[in-house]
Amino acid sequence: MSNSDKLQDIFSLQGELNDGIFKKQDIRGPDGNVLTMGAIHAALERGELGPNGLPNQWLRNYLRALQGESAELEQDLLWKWWSKDKIDIQNIRVEIVDLMHFLTSLALAAGLSADEFHRLYTAKHRVNQERQDKGYSKETKDETDNKGIK
Repeated sequence: MSNSDKLQDIFSLQGELNDGIFKKQDIRGPDGNVLTMGAIHAALERGELGPNGLPNQWLRNYLRALQGESAELEQDLLWKWWSKDKIDIQNIRVEIVDLMHFLTSLALAAGLSADEFHRLYTAKHRVNQERQDKGYSKETKDETDNKGIK
């Protein structure tokens, strides 16, 4: 399986999981039907991008979940440099995977496919690399390069 196939697999699995959760929890869209990722994508296509639209609602929900998982990861990390405690690296790895679940859900709710996510990631990576090559700092920071990523 190529790396691209692995990313596609992650996106497919997460979409299926999200749809399964919507069904199991009987989460319904504005039309009264059980919500699906497809319904969120359809709302994106219709331009329903306001505060009460499905895309905004689910981007917010998934971001809150991502923040919660980040807090769980932070709780597992040690900050007392004088401590003799040890981190539980296996649990930390699982928390990182949980972060990926919600990051992928965010991407899906924004209408990104695995291919589009990869394309945007590599474009942004080039911007980040160029920033580093130019001596990135607060004084040189300019968001126009980000705005050029389409």
